[in-house]
Amino acid sequence: MKLVKSLLLGSAAGLCAVAGAQAADLPMRKAAPVEYVRVCTAHGAGFFYIPGTDTCLRIGGRARAEYHFSSQNSRSTSYSGYNGLARVSFDARTSTAYGTLRTFVRLDFAHRTGVPQLKSGSAERQANAFFSNSPDGYNQIQKFVNVDSAFVQFAGFTAGRANSFFDFYTGQTEMISGGMYSTNGSAINLFAYTATFGGGFSATISAEDPTNRRMPVFYQGVVGAANGAAGAGVPPASQQGGVNFITSATPVAFLGTSFTAGGVPVTAVSVDTTQRFFMPDFVGALRYDGAWGSAQLSAAVHEIKIGGLNPAAGPNFLVGAGVGGPVAAPRIPDAAYGWAVQGGVKVNLPMIAPGDQLWLQGAYAQGAGAYTGVTGPGGWDLQGASLANKFTYNQNDAVIDGRGGIHLTEFFSVSGALLHYWSPEWRSAVFGSYGQTNYDPRLRNANFGPAGITSTVTPGVGGAPATAVTTATVAATNSTLMSWDIMYAGGNLIWSPVRDLDIGVEVIYQRVNMARPVANREKPGTLTTFDDQIFARFRVQRDF
Repeated sequence: MKLVKSLLLGSAAGLCAVAGAQAADLPMRKAAPVEYVRVCTAHGAGFFYIPGTDTCLRIGGRARAEYHFSSQNSRSTSYSGYNGLARVSFDARTSTAYGTLRTFVRLDFAHRTGVPQLKSGSAERQANAFFSNSPDGYNQIQKFVNVDSAFVQFAGFTAGRANSFFDFYTGQTEMISGGMYSTNGSAINLFAYTATFGGGFSATISAEDPTNRRMPVFYQGVVGAANGAAGAGVPPASQQGGVNFITSATPVAFLGTSFTAGGVPVTAVSVDTTQRFFMPDFVGALRYDGAWGSAQLSAAVHEIKIGGLNPAAGPNFLVGAGVGGPVAAPRIPDAAYGWAVQGGVKVNLPMIAPGDQLWLQGAYAQGAGAYTGVTGPGGWDLQGASLANKFTYNQNDAVIDGRGGIHLTEFFSVSGALLHYWSPEWRSAVFGSYGQTNYDPRLRNANFGPAGITSTVTPGVGGAPATAVTTATVAATNSTLMSWDIMYAGGNLIWSPVRDLDIGVEVIYQRVNMARPVANREKPGTLTTFDDQIFARFRVQRDF
C-alpha cells in the first residue's frame, strides 16, 4: 500500500514539473490597464479629464418650455405661442505655461410658434431659422438653429463667436432675455485681447463683426408710372416705394426728383443704400470686478458704408424746395461713422439676502442704435413694414437727405434691474428701461428732407399721385422719420424647488409714444400715442 501511494505521488509531481516547464516557455501577457474617467478639480465643478489627455471637459445643457401671451390690437397675428428649446454646451480647458487654453461651444435648437416675441423674423433673414408654409401654419411655426457661442481663449486673446465686449447688463434678471431696451447680449464674431492689471481691473480692445449691429439707412422711393417702366425719368418698379424692410429688390434712395407742375416725378438719382462690409466695429472696454460687484465703461465705432450713384438712373438732377429748376447732383458720400458709449454698474447686496443684485446702465449713440438696444419694439402693432398698423416707425442708423447728405440718428437708453431672493427657493426681479430715437431735426426742413413721395400719398388712376406732392410737402408731413420713445417695465417670480430647476412667470408692460404732424385716423389733429401692450410668459427650465 505504501508502495502504491509513493508511485501515485511521484507521478503527480512529475506531471506538475513538466507542466511548469512548458508554461515557462510561453510569453507572458499583461492585462491592458483600465483608464477610468477622472474628476478634474483645477477648473471648477463638473469638469473631468478627457481620457488619454490633460484636457478637462464640462458638458452642460438646458431644456426649456414656454408659453407666451401678448396683448394685440390686430387680428392679423396670434396672441399667444409656445417655445420648446434645447441647448447643449461644451467647455474644454487645458492648463499651459501661458495660462488656461479654453474652447467653448454652445448650440441652441428650438421649435417656436405663434406670437412675434417667440418667432423671430430676424432669425429667418439671418439664415438661423426656417418657417412653415402650411396654410394655417404659415409664418406661425419656426424651427430655430443657432451657434450661440464658439470661441477660443488663450493668453488674453478671444477669437470666435462670443458676446460683445461692449455689453454689460444683457438681461441677466429677465426671462425674456434681451427684451428690455438695453444691449441684448447676442453673440457676434470677434477678435479681442484682454489685459489684466490686477486689483480687479482689466481692459479689452476688440474688432467685431458689424453685421448684426446694423440698422438700415433710410431710403425714400418715388411713386411713378402705373407699370413702373423706366421712361420719362421714372425709375423702374424694383426701385420704387418707401418701404423700409428686406425685400428681393435692391434698396435705393432717390435723392433728386424733378417734379412736373402736377407733382409727377420726372427724373431721379438713385443711391444704393445696401450697406457694405469694409471696416469692423472697434470696441474698447475698461472693467472692474470686485467683492462688492462690477463696473464697466465701453465705447464703439460703427461704420455706415453705402453704395454710390446709379448711372442707369438717368440724369443726375436734384430739386431744392422753391427752386424752379434742377441743380447738379453733388457727390454722394459712401460712408459715415457712428459711435456709441456705455456705462454700467452691478452692486451685490448680500446685506439684504445672499444673491441679491442691483444693475444700472446707460448708453448713448449716434448712428449705432443697436449698441443702445433701442431697436424695433415688440408687438405686431409696432411692425413698421405694414401700412395697416397704427403708425409707421423707423429704426434707422442714418437718413439720406434730398441733397445727398448722410444724417446720423441719435439714440439713448437707461435701464435698471433688481434681483431679490426671498428664500433659497424663491426669487423675483423687477426691471425697467427707457429709450429714445431722435432723427436729425433738419430733416423736417424742406431743403433737406428726403426726396420723393411718401407712402401716405394715395395713388390716382394709372398709378399717378392723386394730388401734387412735392419734396417740400414730403419734408413737412413725412411721418416715417418722426422721433419716438419707449418705456418698458416688468417683473417675475421664480420658484426653484431643486437646484437648476426654474418654474416661473413674468409680466411686462410696454408703452411707445410717437409724435406725428399729420392727421391721425383715431385721434385727428393730436399727437399719436401708441396703445400700451402687455406681455406675459410662463416658463419651466432645467439646466445641467
